[in-house]
Amino acid sequence: MAEQPPEIDGKAYWRAVLRLTLGLLAVWFAVSFGAGILLRDWLDGLSIGGAPLGFWFAQQGSIYVFVALIFYYCFAMRRLERKFGVKG
Repeated sequence: MAEQPPEIDGKAYWRAVLRLTLGLLAVWFAVSFGAGILLRDWLDGLSIGGAPLGFWFAQQGSIYVFVALIFYYCFAMRRLERKFGVKG
């Protein structure tokens, strides 16, 4: 007789996935819009490699943060799938 897989709490799993996704989107928004647009004048007082920091965030920083968030999302989703017993 085949063994039944454990029951997955689907609502809790999706709630955790949505919380993770919205949190990461908020971080990306804060970096790209906040640092690249709203705080640009203030950040331009500092520089990275000769470029003003506000310009750097608008052009490069938000892309680097986005790539880092992708790797973190993969790590966090793997952890959530193990926690809730979801096979990916």
